[in-house]
Amino acid sequence: MKRLYSMSTGMCYLVGIHKAIPEDAVEISDDCFDSVIGNPEPGKLRSHDEQGLPILIDPPPLTQDQQAEQERQWRDAELATRQWLRDRHRDEQDLQRETTLSANQFADLLGYLQDLRDWPQSEHFPVVEHRPIAPSWIADQSQ
Repeated sequence: MKRLYSMSTGMCYLVGIHKAIPEDAVEISDDCFDSVIGNPEPGKLRSHDEQGLPILIDPPPLTQDQQAEQERQWRDAELATRQWLRDRHRDEQDLQRETTLSANQFADLLGYLQDLRDWPQSEHFPVVEHRPIAPSWIADQSQ
């Protein structure tokens, strides 16, 4: 079945199935449909070439505001993910039980959480390579 693609609508149309097909619709191959529309490469955006055929392009770089928002979302998720460790340690102390974390680990955890809170005020914010780094032992903890 003949497949068409319209640059103006960003839609595919099948000859014999669709009654109203835009005038700018051009025929596309099954390979083009599969690679660009049906199974696009992750992280790519659909665009069009000079003939109106769909192609994949790299997305434009994020703006400074978008980078900052993305980093705040990462930071907020990281805080939420680690908060249970702090809460468990404090609960164990309040219950006068042996704590799962050592005093040094708890201090490291509190320092990391504070670094996360301070991250947006850092001179390197929002550069991903300068994110606060979690203490390595945190990965071994389970809820």
